[in-house]
Amino acid sequence: QAQVVESGGGLVQPGGSLTLSCAVSNFAFRWTDMSWYRQPPDRARELVATISYYGGRKTYADSVKGRFTISRDNAKNTTTLQMNNLKVEDTAVYYCNTNRRTLPWGQGTQVTVSS
Repeated sequence: QAQVVESGGGLVQPGGSLTLSCAVSNFAFRWTDMSWYRQPPDRARELVATISYYGGRKTYADSVKGRFTISRDNAKNTTTLQMNNLKVEDTAVYYCNTNRRTLPWGQGTQVTVSS
């Protein structure tokens, strides 16, 4: 069964940076578009960014455009979310999954932006 493990979250001050990583196993990772999602407190899960299977196409939610960068390493079955200039409203649990949410959800990684 496919497994997803996110890591890299933490507590950071506004304006700070974090890099999240996601490792996927037992899955045809290199042929699948991948996405990062987040779930803020008391809100629904939302799409943050998507990267095509070959890495050449990237899309972002308007709220993170220009601040977040998604990437992937198909040799390692990993995807990364570089987050810069973090804002309080970026506080959430962050998850990765396919662009169609077909993988079992991982435990996520908590990002807290606070002064």
